[in-house]
Amino acid sequence: MAQYENSPFADPAEDSNPFQDPAVIQHTTQSNQYATLDVYNPFDTNQGPPPAYQSQPAVQPSPAPPPPAPAVQPPKKQSPAEPKNYGSYGTQEVTAAATAELLKRQEELERKAAELDRRERELQSAALGSTASRQNNWPPLPKFCPVQPCFYQDIGVEIPQGFQKTVTCMYYLWIFNAGSLMLNMLTCFAWLCVSAEGTDFGLSILWALLFTPCSYVCWFRPLYKAFRSDSSFNFFAFFFIFCVQDVVFVLSAIGIPHWGYSGWILALTALKTNIGVAVIMMVTATFFSTSAILGILMLQRVHSLYRRTGASFQKAQEEFATGVFSNKTVQTAAANAAASAAAGATQGAFQPH
Repeated sequence: MAQYENSPFADPAEDSNPFQDPAVIQHTTQSNQYATLDVYNPFDTNQGPPPAYQSQPAVQPSPAPPPPAPAVQPPKKQSPAEPKNYGSYGTQEVTAAATAELLKRQEELERKAAELDRRERELQSAALGSTASRQNNWPPLPKFCPVQPCFYQDIGVEIPQGFQKTVTCMYYLWIFNAGSLMLNMLTCFAWLCVSAEGTDFGLSILWALLFTPCSYVCWFRPLYKAFRSDSSFNFFAFFFIFCVQDVVFVLSAIGIPHWGYSGWILALTALKTNIGVAVIMMVTATFFSTSAILGILMLQRVHSLYRRTGASFQKAQEEFATGVFSNKTVQTAAANAAASAAAGATQGAFQPH
């Protein structure tokens, strides 16, 4: 069997111990001078042994310089027209809704404060009583004027809340009518300059001076007192006088010549003489027509409120009788008449026949 122990193809150099290789022995004996086996390939004949490993002190990296501080920029001023961005779209909607709710609550609080103020003034007015002296405030004349105010008027205090709007509208209607009369006077003066007819201008001055104060005293004050004290007598006085006022409104809108009104008939007549004056007359006629229409509408409105107040003709008669007999002037006149009659009867009885 000895012939099979040695291979005829075996290399005699391979029979030696592989661990006796000089490179391995050098590496094992001087392992502290070379790198680890991970970097050494013993089968690479082209590469010699790795260089000796020398420990060097670790080089610590130098600290990086701090980054430069950003330049402080002044805040950008936002123009008033540029909308401010307070957040996302949803946040803006919530903010707008909250703002609208706050404004609504503020308006409601202001309205309640005004209502409380009005009620307080009403209570103070009721506490003063009807005999309390009040300083007249209408018409609002300056202090240096020799004529002082003749009436006390405060719709927010004396008129109940449910009737304040109606009384205010009637007051504005009176102002509108007074302005129409003043415009009518100027229009008639223009017609005088064109046609040399002074009748309309003279009558327009009379109507402006007469109807402006009389309309306030004769139909607005009765309406004011009717709603203030729920007076049936003042309601009937207003209805009677204001019906006459509505007739005057219609006649002034018609504009019959030589009646002192620049109505539609006189305006159409002026077209043949002067177109400019005719246009001014048409404007005045429009004012009178508006007064007539508003007067009819307000009369219907006041009548509907009158029916809900419970006033009646019988109450009006009772108020008239009470007012007449309780009036000091009437009482004084009746007492003087009775004394005169008694004195005359006494003298007649003692005279000899």
